Amino acid sequence: MSSLVLPGVLESLTDVRKFVLDAAAEAGLTSSRAYGLSLAIDEIATNVIVHGYSEHGLSGNISIRRELTDDELSLIIEDTAVEFDARTLAVPRKEDLEKPLEERAIGGLGVFLAFKNIDGFDYQREGNVNRNIFKMNRQKK
Repeated sequence: MSSLVLPGVLESLTDVRKFVLDAAAEAGLTSSRAYGLSLAIDEIATNVIVHGYSEHGLSGNISIRRELTDDELSLIIEDTAVEFDARTLAVPRKEDLEKPLEERAIGGLGVFLAFKNIDGFDYQREGNVNRNIFKMNRQKK
């Protein structure tokens, strides 16, 4: 298990992306699956920094941890920002997605698209800690 703790600022996203892509490579994910995982984590990490910390005048860290088994890669992001479970966002309706951008409701599309690129997602709140868990199945050899 390896981990990384970074300040909850947008400048940390470069290090988060590198950590994710390194973990994906170690797990043997294809480049397209690694990219999808990176996009998903980038979306949630950005939301934590912008909406969880900055918009509320808070500061804190983001930690990311890798857990690798024979069957699965799990990446766990933890933070102490405002509580938010991304699973509670409404799934965009087909008719909403077909509207011109200026007519669409703001919010939720990035998370929706992020979840389409991963095999599993869970959220937990323990005390003041948010835990976002991303899962990718490993290809059998």
